[in-house]
Amino acid sequence: MTNATRLLHNQGQSLWLDNITRDILDNGTLARYIDQFSVTGLTSNPTIFDQAIKGSTAYDETISRKASGGASGEELFFGLALEDLTRAADLFRPVYDRSSGVDGWVSLEVSPLLAYDGEKTAQAAKDLSARAGRPNVFIKIPGTTEGLPAIEESIFAGVPVNVTLLFSREQYLAAADAYLKGIERRIAAGLPANVASVASIFISRWDGAIASKVPEELRNRLGIAIAGRTFKAYNNLIGSPRWRRAYNFGARPQRLLWASTGTKDPKASPTLYIDALASPFTVNTMPEGTLKALAAKNEIGALLPSDGGNCEEVLAQFANAGIDVTALAAQLQQDGAKSFVNSWNDLMNVITSKSAALAKA
Repeated sequence: MTNATRLLHNQGQSLWLDNITRDILDNGTLARYIDQFSVTGLTSNPTIFDQAIKGSTAYDETISRKASGGASGEELFFGLALEDLTRAADLFRPVYDRSSGVDGWVSLEVSPLLAYDGEKTAQAAKDLSARAGRPNVFIKIPGTTEGLPAIEESIFAGVPVNVTLLFSREQYLAAADAYLKGIERRIAAGLPANVASVASIFISRWDGAIASKVPEELRNRLGIAIAGRTFKAYNNLIGSPRWRRAYNFGARPQRLLWASTGTKDPKASPTLYIDALASPFTVNTMPEGTLKALAAKNEIGALLPSDGGNCEEVLAQFANAGIDVTALAAQLQQDGAKSFVNSWNDLMNVITSKSAALAKA
C-alpha cells in the first residue's frame, strides 16, 4: 500500500523536512525518510539548531575541538551548522541531480540579527554559500522590506536563496519581484539565469495569532485562506509575460514553499495544513511529527485549486469578525524576526556555556 507521502510526491509536490540534528544524520533516520517517505529536501532555522545542540551530546566533541582552536559564538555555530547541512546536502545530491536542480535542497539561514540590514545580509549570504561549497544549499534571507535588496543582490551574485518569513500575498509578491530583478540583472549582464530560489509562506502562525479572537467555525481556517490567496497570485505570476521572458533566457520559476505547517491546535488533525495545501510545483516543509503522521495515511484529498478556491469568501468572514489581515501580516513578520533573534541569542548562550563546560571537563 502506498503511503500519503509518496502520493503527494507523485502529484508533484516536494516534501521537505523542517528539522536537522546530528543524530538523524548519524543514525540513518534522514536517509530512511528519503527512501521511505519521499523526502526530497530539508530546511533549518535558528530555533531548530538551538533545540538540536541544547538537547544532544552529539555536538560536544566538535564544539570542544573548535573552541580549543579559538572559535566561538557565530563562527563556531556556522562551523557546526555547515558540517550538518553539507552532509545533508550530499544525501540529497542524487535528488538534485535527477531533477536537474529543481529539488534536493537544504537551507541555512543568515544570522537573524541582520534581518534589517540588507547590505550585511547580502555579504553574509555570499560568504555562507561559498563556505558550503555545494550547489544544493539555499541561503535563507528574511523577506522583510530591508531584506528585499539583499535578495536581489544575492540572486544577481548567483547565490541560491530561500526567502523566509513571508506571511501574505503582498509580502510574497514583493519577494518574488526582488528575485526576478536579480535574474533580469543577470540576463542583462550576459550571465546564466538559472539561479534557484523558493519563497516560504508561513501558515500555522496565522491561526495561532487569532485563535481566541474568532468564533469556533473560523478556527484553523485563516492560514489556509491566506495560502489560497497567495497560491492564486503565484500561478498568475509564473505564467505572466515578464516571467515567461525570463524563462526564455534559461531562468526557472521561484517555487512557492509552504512553511510552518505543523498543526498548533491539539484538537485539529496533525496533517491539517498538509491536506489543505496539496499542490503541484510547490514545496511543503514539515516537522518530523507531521511527516510521520502523513506517512501513516494512505490517501490524500483534492489538490488546492489554482485560483485559490473559496479563499476570498473565507477571508471576507475574517474581515467581518474584525481581523485586519494586512496589519496582522506585518505583525507576524515582525514577531517572527524577533522570535528568531531570541532563538539565536539562546543558541549563542548554549554554545558559550557548552564550550566552557567542555573545556573544564
